[in-house]
Amino acid sequence: MQKYINHFNQMISLRGLTDHTLKSYASYLGSYLDYLSEHLRKLPEDVSWDELRVYILYLKDVKRLNPRSINAHISQLRFFYLYVLHKPWDRYQIPFLKFDTFLPEIISQEEVHHFIDTIPNLKHKAMIALLYSSGLRVGEVCQLKYHDINRKNMTIHVTHGKNRSDRYAILSTKALAILTSYWYEFGKPTDWLFPSRNNSKKPVVSFTVSEFIMAHEKRLGWEHRISCHTFRHCFGTHLYENGADLLTIKNLLGHKSLNSSTIYVHLGSHGKNAPVSPFDLGGYHE
Repeated sequence: MQKYINHFNQMISLRGLTDHTLKSYASYLGSYLDYLSEHLRKLPEDVSWDELRVYILYLKDVKRLNPRSINAHISQLRFFYLYVLHKPWDRYQIPFLKFDTFLPEIISQEEVHHFIDTIPNLKHKAMIALLYSSGLRVGEVCQLKYHDINRKNMTIHVTHGKNRSDRYAILSTKALAILTSYWYEFGKPTDWLFPSRNNSKKPVVSFTVSEFIMAHEKRLGWEHRISCHTFRHCFGTHLYENGADLLTIKNLLGHKSLNSSTIYVHLGSHGKNAPVSPFDLGGYHE
């Protein structure tokens, strides 16, 4: 089975994907090939559509994967069939799963300020302040370098974001003050802005940010409802509530499509721009 994995890795590497994405995609194929070895004892090119559907049901009913994860498996199986096995893929044989869409958790501007202001560790405070004040992804904050912070223009240079494109994010005056205090207190880092505690030549990793967010929620006595991405959603929502248009929000967040930014219309419906029901605008009086 290793020859299939090697060929698959070669083909997906031609797409110019990040190392993290390559490993993720390869893991999907690895799961499928392990299943064939353990359950069917067949080569991939000999598997029927019926047997492939049984594998998808195995992911759903036995592995208990959510529909989004199963769809990711299906996407990579399609790539494997087309570019490695050179066999046609019939989307009517293996349909994508439907899935529910939920609005993300949002906290108020007052709650965000309280959360950040009460973080005792200055490094952690600076990172969360950037997550919220600039709408950065946690990976983007972790990958920041000292020269990415432009104090003159009050911008942050975000390199190689999710869509493989650079952009400039806004630099908040309050966040810059926190960042400056952190910089002086933590040895004035001039390479990675937030180096790993154990190895200054490497940046801090994303999961540690999630850990100290959870720890601070517990410290405040809050129920767990905040993730790293919550602050990015709060940035977009609060911008919309304060009157920013969707195109501006799209550009600041680095969204590829304006459709990705329309979620903040729903999330921000409770703000000062909230529409008023026509029933409340009429002349009815009790």
